[in-house]
Amino acid sequence: MKAVKVVTLTGPADVEVREVDPPAPGPHDVLVEVHSVGVAFPDLLLSRGEYQFRPEPPFTLGVDFAGVVLDPGSPESSGFTVGQRVAGVNLHGGAAEVVANPAIFTFALPDALSYDEGAALPMNYLTALFALEERGGLRERETVLVHGAAGGVGTASLQVARGLGARTIAVVSTDEKAAFARAAGADEVLVGPDFRDAVKDLTGGRGVDVVVDVVGGEAFTDSLRCLAELGRVLVVGFAAGQGIPQVKVNRLLLGNTDVRGVGWGAYAMTRPGYMQRQWHRLVPLIEAGTVRPPIGQTYDLADFGRALVDMDERRTLGKSVVRVR
Repeated sequence: MKAVKVVTLTGPADVEVREVDPPAPGPHDVLVEVHSVGVAFPDLLLSRGEYQFRPEPPFTLGVDFAGVVLDPGSPESSGFTVGQRVAGVNLHGGAAEVVANPAIFTFALPDALSYDEGAALPMNYLTALFALEERGGLRERETVLVHGAAGGVGTASLQVARGLGARTIAVVSTDEKAAFARAAGADEVLVGPDFRDAVKDLTGGRGVDVVVDVVGGEAFTDSLRCLAELGRVLVVGFAAGQGIPQVKVNRLLLGNTDVRGVGWGAYAMTRPGYMQRQWHRLVPLIEAGTVRPPIGQTYDLADFGRALVDMDERRTLGKSVVRVR
C-alpha cells in the first residue's frame, strides 16, 4: 500500500510517497481504509524535526483522517463495526491507504459529513473545544476574538464558540480571508493588524472575554489590551513565525486577566476516554449544522508535500485535505 513518508528531516518538499507493508493492528486498534487525510500544522513541523514529538525517520505523516472500518478488532471493546464510517487522530501515521489506529482515538463519523469534512474535524475541532471550554471557561453570551480566523483552527474556533453561545470576532489579514471567515460563521470580521480600536468600538469599549491566538507575534500585546475585565488569552500556537511573545505580568494584575496555554494533544492523549467525551460533546453541534468544517483545497496523495508547502507559505484557507481514494 502507499503511505506518505518523511525520509529526511529536510522539510515538506522532500516528503515521499512510498510503497509499504500494510499495518498489523494491535489488540486495541481499529483497522481503517483511509479515504481522506487532513493537512495539519504538526505535519509541517514533523517534516523538519521541529515538533515536540520527534519520531525517527522514516515515518508516516498524517495527524487526522477519515475512512471506513475494515476490522474493528474486538467490537465489544471498540464499539465499531465493519463498514462503519469513522474519523481518527494520532500523532502521525494517518497519511496511508490503510491505518491501524487506537479505538480510543477513533470516532463514529456522522452521516451528514463527507470524508473530507471528517478528516478536517478531529485535531482542529477538539483543540478548539478544549481551548474554549476546558481552558477558556467560555460562557454563553461572552465575546470571543479569533486570530488567524481563516485557518483550520481559526475556523474551528469560530464555529465551536458560536455553538457554545458566544459572539465571535474574526481577525484576518486579507479581504479574501475575511470572506472565508464570515462564511465559516464569524459574527464580525476585522482585516489587518490594527484591530485594537475596532474591537473597542465593536464591544462598546468593554473589550472581549476570550482571545484565541494561533498566530502569536506582534498581535499578542494588543490582544492583552483588548481584554475585558477577567478576560483570557488562549495561546494555541505561533503561526506568524515571529518568535515567542513576552508577557508583562503587571498588565494581568491590573486588568484581572489571564494568559492560558492550550496544549490539547499532550492533555488528551494521556487521558483514556477524554477524546471520546469531547467527540460526544461535538456531535450535537455537527447535527445542528453549527459545526461544518470549511475545506479550503483538496490534493491527491502524491501532492501531500505540496499541500504542506502551501500551508507553510500561508496560501491555504480553512483545512486542506488530501484525498487517498
